[in-house]
This record gives sequence, C-alpha cells and structure tokens, in this order.
Amino acid sequence: MDAKGTSRRRFVARAGGAALVAGFGLAHAQSEKIVLGQSAAFTGPSAQLGLQFNAGARLYFDQLNAQGGVGRRLIEIARLDDGYEPDRCAENTRKFIADDVFALFGYIGTPTTLAALPLLTQARIPLLAPFTGAMALREPFNRNVFHVRASYNDETALIVRQLTGLGITRIGVFHQNDSYGKAGLDGVTLALAAQNLKPAGQATVERNSNDVAAAVKTLVAAQLQAIVLVSTYGSCAAFIRAARAAGYGGTFYNVSFVGTQALADALGKDGAGVVVSQVVPSPYQPSKPITREFLDAIRKGGGAVQPNYSSLEGYIAARVCAEGLRQAGDKPTREGFVRGLEAISPQHLPGFPITYGSANHAGSKFVEISMLTGDGGVRT
Repeated sequence: MDAKGTSRRRFVARAGGAALVAGFGLAHAQSEKIVLGQSAAFTGPSAQLGLQFNAGARLYFDQLNAQGGVGRRLIEIARLDDGYEPDRCAENTRKFIADDVFALFGYIGTPTTLAALPLLTQARIPLLAPFTGAMALREPFNRNVFHVRASYNDETALIVRQLTGLGITRIGVFHQNDSYGKAGLDGVTLALAAQNLKPAGQATVERNSNDVAAAVKTLVAAQLQAIVLVSTYGSCAAFIRAARAAGYGGTFYNVSFVGTQALADALGKDGAGVVVSQVVPSPYQPSKPITREFLDAIRKGGGAVQPNYSSLEGYIAARVCAEGLRQAGDKPTREGFVRGLEAISPQHLPGFPITYGSANHAGSKFVEISMLTGDGGVRT
C-alpha cells in the first residue's frame, strides 16, 4: 500500500469508526469517497450539541449515500471528540490535516473553532458550517470558512428589539467566560447601544461548569427585567433554576447555541416561558419545504433521529455540503469545493435560502424567536 493509503488507515484507527456513515467504512478507495472531519463535544457537559448536530448530518448523508452519493462518491463523517475544549480541538484539527481529510465540517463552538482557525487557514482546508455565530469567525473574511447559521449579532439584535419593544430596558447578561460568551455580550451591548442603553448587569460562568452561585447573586441583586443567557444548556438550566429560587421574576432569553432541546430536557417544567432565539426554522412544524424534507428523512430512516433545532441544523449543513460538491464537478478538489459553495443560491435549499459569493461566506441571516412550553415542547 502507498503512503497515502497507509495514512488513511491510521486516520481510521484514530477516528475509531464510531462516527462513520452507517454501512460505508473507510475501506473504500479514496476515489469512491469524500471524508469530512468533525471535531466537536461528543462527551462531557456539552455533548448533546455535537451529538445532535452530527445525527442530523448523518441522516442526510446516509440517505444520499444509499442513492450513490455525489458523483458516485460516498460522503463520510469522521468525528473526533474535543469535549468543547480549545486545545483538544486544535489537536484534532492537526490530525485531520495530517490525514488529508477533504474538508472540515460542523465544528461546535466559538473557542474551539477559533483554536482551529489558524491551522485550517494555513493548510487551506475548507471548514463548512461551524456551529457558532461569533463575529470573530466572520470578520475579517476568511475564504476557507463558510457559515450556514446567522451570527450572534443577528440573534441578539432580534432579542433586544423584542425586549425593548415590550418596554423592557433593564437587561442583563449571563455569559460564558470565554470567546463565545464575549461574542454574545458584544452583540447585546451593540444592540442596546443602538437604543442608547447599556447592559444593566453582567456575570459569568466558566466553560463546562455549572457553578452559577456567584452569577445568580450578582444578577438577582441588579433588579433586572430580563437576562440574556450566552452559555450552554447545563449552566443555563442551573442558572435559571437558581435565579428563580432566589426570587428572580424576570424573563430569560437564550441564544441558539444553548441547545434548545437539551435545555428543555434539563429544565423540564421549569422551562415554561424561557425564550430561545433560533437560526433555523422550527423542526416541528412542516410549514417550510426544508422541514418537511427533514421530517420525511427521519421517517424513512426509521425514526432514530430526534427532530430538534440542532439536528435540523446538521441536516441543513449536510445539504449545503452536498450541493457544494455537486457544483464542484465530477472530480471535486478543495478549491473546486470552495467555488462550488460560492455558487450556491437561494433556490438550492427551498425553505431556507442560503446565498454565498466570492466575498460572502455568511450564508444566512435567518433568526426567529421560540419559547419553551414546560412540557418538553418548543413553540414559535
């Protein structure tokens, strides 16, 4: 076997086979497959974010592969767990680059993706659909990075408009003490500044921690009307419960990265009235073509994938990936894939218009508001 084939075998061993598309192992020849590398939290306090996104993407790729893939090439996801820690994500990215995966896909989180950014930029390897809305990954423009979701600035602008439209002006921010939390805080601050307001209080929580006691004490004492939460489902659920137990009677608004279904599951009946901004359509209401297609794919797949916002985002990201490959031609290269993605226009994804161009890789500005119902449901 040549050196490239040996390298591919080493990669398979590291990936452990756990995340490969069902029924299609890496034993296929390189010419018959396209391997995407995904570094994400698959274990630990934020694991549901990676697991749900990955499940939605694999749902699409499984069914596409059953029809022959793209240009008779199967698409496979090889995943490596980073536990939502930047150093681990950087190491995973080095492994993917060393083993010559075709592209990177569905990285989960701001601090992790930022750690990978200089590596993928130097290697000139595309990254599609990072699960983050941070402006630091959008500005300055990076030709290697394509976004499927709207930015945190888009989300927080809608949140602030809704709150101030209701006459609520004392707005605080509970945020993760890292680049993700800062991105959300910056978005809220920018939106408030447009209305000559400032955050009326702020407090932090460490990444992968549910130690929220100090933050609860600070923000409850600030007598806020509403709190915008910029963290993951575990710490947000802990904060909401503890703040209510401490007597806080205001409203809670979360940005989409929280993981809506995971938050609803963590809160149970305590989730009633908690608001989450969303960057993909409702996965429960088949009013849009992309949602009908997603729900039909779940049925065809035997119902193993849970319909939720994160899995739908993974499904949409996989759809975008496949379309980029189709546009890239019969023998796709990384450069061809970049150009193929840049050729995508709204008609390619009915119900969720994506538009890229040579100077625009922010495909969507779609944002809407949803609310947890307290029985595990979500309504928009």
